[in-house]
Amino acid sequence: MPRLLAIDYGSKRCGIAVTDPLQIIATALETVRTHDLPDFLRKYAAQENIEAFIIGMPKKLDNTDSENAARVSAFIKTLKKSFPDIPVHTQDERFTSSMALQSMIAAGSKKSDRREKGNIDKISATIILQSFMESRR
Repeated sequence: MPRLLAIDYGSKRCGIAVTDPLQIIATALETVRTHDLPDFLRKYAAQENIEAFIIGMPKKLDNTDSENAARVSAFIKTLKKSFPDIPVHTQDERFTSSMALQSMIAAGSKKSDRREKGNIDKISATIILQSFMESRR
């Protein structure tokens, strides 16, 4: 069974999370610089079968698009052109960064690990993916 791949898209770096082949568990995979993301995705897709991309869509509390939503939408258009056979879904990413930080604290992560924004991006992508998987059940 193919994997689901989630992206927490940012202007500087992107957190990536994937499911296991049975799509039961969402796991943090990598943090990639945004300008390196297309190459990373091409290489990953050449090695693994991807069923769908799940992209975190930034929203404000009133459910309107945030400032970063235009960049995410532009990225989605590029992604659809690069991978026309792989569906792209969006998932609300509100509060994922604070949830990621809280989960790191609960897991006993060191303060230095919590300060590393790449770690928060990976965990945010995992939360986005887990939320998407739960919404499909």
